[in-house]
Amino acid sequence: MESIDKTEFSKNIMRIVRGSVIAIFISLILLLVFAMLLTYTNIAENTINPVIIVITGISILIGSGISTLKIRKNGLLNGGLVGLIYILTIYILSGLTGSGFGVNINSIIMIVVSIIAGMIGGIIGVNFKWNLGDTQKKLKGASLLVD
Repeated sequence: MESIDKTEFSKNIMRIVRGSVIAIFISLILLLVFAMLLTYTNIAENTINPVIIVITGISILIGSGISTLKIRKNGLLNGGLVGLIYILTIYILSGLTGSGFGVNINSIIMIVVSIIAGMIGGIIGVNFKWNLGDTQKKLKGASLLVD
């Protein structure tokens, strides 16, 4: 009985990490699109911080929703963990690349948005009424989304 719980626990950890990776991937794509828009249009540069916060929130919302689809419980906690892992990964990468790491009002807002978006996405993912068996048959090769 205990080995089953450990197996399920490790699967849930992998789902949470996968949700964070999906969120980072979505962020990269959306930030690339935004960078192109900034380069080739007349969008003002003062929109950068709000857009980054929105992109982060949307990415984490999607990542935490996907990660909690199969967990089916504790969406608030598991989704919040997706947001926390996401933001810690971003700050670690930022520190390693020499971009600097400082705590200011923008970073506090980003941390709060990340955790709250993760919690909301986790709640949505846990309560989403999907027939996962039918979905897996339809998505055959999309094992990244549904474990």
